[in-house]
Amino acid sequence: MSGHGIFAGDIPRRKFLEMGVKGGLAIAASPILLKDLLAKTGPGDLPAVGPALDKAVLDRVVARALAKGGEFADVYVEHRISRNILMEESKFRSAEFGISQGAGVRVIAGDKTGFAYTDEIGEEAMLRAAEVASFIARGSAAAKPVPIRAGAPPVYITVKLPLSGIADEKRLDVCRRADQAARGHDPRIKMTSISYYDEVRGRTIANSEGLYLVDELPLLFFIVQALSEGNDTRHMGRERLSRHSGFEMFAEVTPERIALTAAREAVAMLEAKDAPAGKLDVVMQNGWGGVLVHEAVGHPLEADNIARKIGAFTGKLGQKVASDVFTMIDDGTLPNFRGTTNWDDEGTPGKRNVLIDKGVLVKYMTDVLSAKQIKMERTGNGRRESFRYLPIPRMTNTFIAAGKDKPADILASTKNGIYVQALSGGSVDPTTGVFNFTCREAYMIEDGRKTTPVKGATLIGNCLDIIQNIDAVGDDLEFGPGICGKGQSAEVTAGQPTVRLRGINVGGSRARA
Repeated sequence: MSGHGIFAGDIPRRKFLEMGVKGGLAIAASPILLKDLLAKTGPGDLPAVGPALDKAVLDRVVARALAKGGEFADVYVEHRISRNILMEESKFRSAEFGISQGAGVRVIAGDKTGFAYTDEIGEEAMLRAAEVASFIARGSAAAKPVPIRAGAPPVYITVKLPLSGIADEKRLDVCRRADQAARGHDPRIKMTSISYYDEVRGRTIANSEGLYLVDELPLLFFIVQALSEGNDTRHMGRERLSRHSGFEMFAEVTPERIALTAAREAVAMLEAKDAPAGKLDVVMQNGWGGVLVHEAVGHPLEADNIARKIGAFTGKLGQKVASDVFTMIDDGTLPNFRGTTNWDDEGTPGKRNVLIDKGVLVKYMTDVLSAKQIKMERTGNGRRESFRYLPIPRMTNTFIAAGKDKPADILASTKNGIYVQALSGGSVDPTTGVFNFTCREAYMIEDGRKTTPVKGATLIGNCLDIIQNIDAVGDDLEFGPGICGKGQSAEVTAGQPTVRLRGINVGGSRARA
């Protein structure tokens, strides 16, 4: 977000609003000025999300983009209003209020893409961006743009309590409640960190195929971290909650519930012993553990990699790549999920895309460009961090489909191994499919029972080995929210039921007994 750091008291309210609608503004407040900042930016004073745009102007911008040639052009206009509040050690440490807006114009000519953006939303600025983007297509045949017309795709995000109407004291209150719940859980909780973020993003998309769409996407992201001390060690527990939703999210999942989950983990892991190393069976608890297949399987299935003929799944469409019990889905239609956006950042409606069906690879995730390159349908996976970025194929809500096994039976039938309850950081090479993940909360499995907590465990392997070695899938599908990085960030959800992976390489700090 562009703009300068300014104390809230340094600018009058009218000047604040004038600056906010000209491109980007971020205002950071010290704790002393926190309430003053929030008071100056009350709901009644905010500019409307999504500036009014004349369809005729957008038609002219698209036409200018194709003036030198090209087969496809689009313009993406965005306006965001956001708040970010940080509470540490039971004190509010900072708050930031942001306004950002701008437009990006793209031209596609064959396999080449021209792109330019502007921080100003106005005809002259957007026409200049279109002129710059058009140079990539000079000399090629030009498609004739279709006059834009309003579309009405399905809506998967509903709001009961709009964020624009929420008093800022309520935002502070959910932070206080989480802090009190975490600290009250156990005297060994010594410190908490509560991060609250919300935004409303207005989007307008018009393209040379005649598409014209306008919507608003609210987003909440709430993170609680709890630090425990004991047994000459420390552990930071963490839990996250995020949805495209209004403020009703906190009535459906309370801040106390999030805080207690983080605090429970922090205390439990004070008893952790060093993890063993070697090839072990791994049982993964349902929920955010789905980030493993998000990274290890999802990224290699994004079609920009496939179009470049790199990655573990290139050329394997229609082939058996996983065990019979493994089905993987990317679904951009799950109501109010963090990865759901009604339609992607190219205007393609969200879809339920089965990627691997009972072990057989049946689909890749595409955007406009990669769908053309590999001659497949557009799957609604064209996403961008903001108007400053090109859309690229990205996941939305990606998960292993529920199976038929009972979670208790999966554990009981695993003689020895590791039970992974929460993953932390990880990475994957989409070219080779090799990954590694750190286990934030894990336990030994001994004679079919979850026993001693262990620390320092990492999961290491290859994506094809992983999905071929899954032999049990539970009926308890759950999800967790995350931030996906691929040169630009995207809001995603990952999920899975309880699953068992046979014979996975586990890195640890002691030899296996």
